[in-house]
Amino acid sequence: MLKTSIMFFALVGIEIALALKSIHEQAVCQNLKNYVRIAEFLVFASLALTSVIPWGFQWYLAAIYLAARAVTALVSIIKRKERSYRAKKLIFYTAGALILVFFALLPAFLFPEYHIIPVTGEYKVGTATYTYIDENRLETYADAGGKRQLTVSFYYPQAMEGRCPLAVFSHGGMGIRASNTSLYHELASWGYVVCSLDHTYQCLYSRDAGGKITFISRDYMQDLSREDAEADPEKSFEYYSEWMKIRMGDLDFVINYILAQAAGGNEEEVYRLVDGNNIGVMGHSLGGAAALGIGRARSDVKAVMALESPFMFDIIGVEKGEFIWNEADYPIAVLNVYSDSAWPLLDRRRQYAENYRLLAAADADTFNAYIKGAGHFTLTDLALRSPLLARILNGRAATTETEYCLKTVNRLALDFFDCYLKGEGPFACEAVYGN
Repeated sequence: MLKTSIMFFALVGIEIALALKSIHEQAVCQNLKNYVRIAEFLVFASLALTSVIPWGFQWYLAAIYLAARAVTALVSIIKRKERSYRAKKLIFYTAGALILVFFALLPAFLFPEYHIIPVTGEYKVGTATYTYIDENRLETYADAGGKRQLTVSFYYPQAMEGRCPLAVFSHGGMGIRASNTSLYHELASWGYVVCSLDHTYQCLYSRDAGGKITFISRDYMQDLSREDAEADPEKSFEYYSEWMKIRMGDLDFVINYILAQAAGGNEEEVYRLVDGNNIGVMGHSLGGAAALGIGRARSDVKAVMALESPFMFDIIGVEKGEFIWNEADYPIAVLNVYSDSAWPLLDRRRQYAENYRLLAAADADTFNAYIKGAGHFTLTDLALRSPLLARILNGRAATTETEYCLKTVNRLALDFFDCYLKGEGPFACEAVYGN
């Protein structure tokens, strides 16, 4: 953020200084502007090539903008083109340049340089990406139809002997499979195979193994924006049923595919390591709701961690404006993690009624942890990668440090799965973490 701010104020300052000089001399000072703009691009390129600026997608617009200005300036020098001085025209162009500077640097402001949370486990983490095709399901969001395609990313311990528990992650309503990368790396460094999947058309975007990008469905986005359990529980139930059918279908297919590869002797390291007898599922928000549903639906899943997620699959109908809940005991261990976004409202949100009931339940395998001062998206790496965007989406600034929050989530997940997937227990957690 500091480097971006310095660059922003430097470019803005130069533009204003050039404008003031032109106004003072009542001349455009075209040659000076040309050389300055060429120099700006050369300085930027030098900083990028020497890694003073960490090159990435957030700098693409800035590079294009500065390069375009440098080329235009070079052409102007070659043609020796002079412009007549007009105060109004000068002010107009200067204002336009300042606006363009802002938008060119906006991605860098939104996604500043950040430091990856270091893992604490002994294993180096390997990664792999695959795109699976579910031959038994048609794509419901794409106009062209076709079979449902899902892209997954694996994180696994390299050079490990034996087999590891499998932990599968489902992202939030408009998330991506990389939403909790720090968590995946932490678990993998301690001997877990972690698989995170993109729910195609329900994620912001998905880049498949071949590089093709698929963006979120407009219809799905509209449904998300319209859903209101307080105003229209019947319609919300329809949405929940549809979302759970798709997401749980995705999770079910991916788990089955991985288990088939592991049992079938696939020698790729990521499959060779999988212990199909120890499976955990986790997710954030809507993804956590799908994970909770899979935990009830599959007998081979032993534990579920839900990051601020309602039990949507347990809603089986609506009667007189109230949700009807599955009254059967939840069959496996559950760890619910909450932030300020949901914790104070659990007793007032209809879709969280089951979560609220479990707070007082005597079930020894149901755990609830509240990270005070965190926001909904502070439970994901978005708060690390884009503090500004996370703050906007949270609706307010988190008062608990992002790194502390993520480390707390990672530690809770590791201890929880160590207990229920590796048999290294017992597991216990604090009721409240943070400020």
